[in-house]
Amino acid sequence: MADDKQTITIDGTDYNLADLSENARSQVVNLRVTDAEIEKLNQQLAIYQTARTAYARVLSEELPKAKH
Repeated sequence: MADDKQTITIDGTDYNLADLSENARSQVVNLRVTDAEIEKLNQQLAIYQTARTAYARVLSEELPKAKH
């Protein structure tokens, strides 16, 4: 059962989801899905950046040491 008192805040204003048009509620869903995907991509980016740092560190250790 859906909660008819569910609200969303947009630009500092609270809106009751039940009072929004079907199209507006659809856009809220689209925003939520998009935000979730952006968060997922940010997490993947953090993983790749960590891996890249590790690979660069290993490469640095494998390079011949410069003679001074």
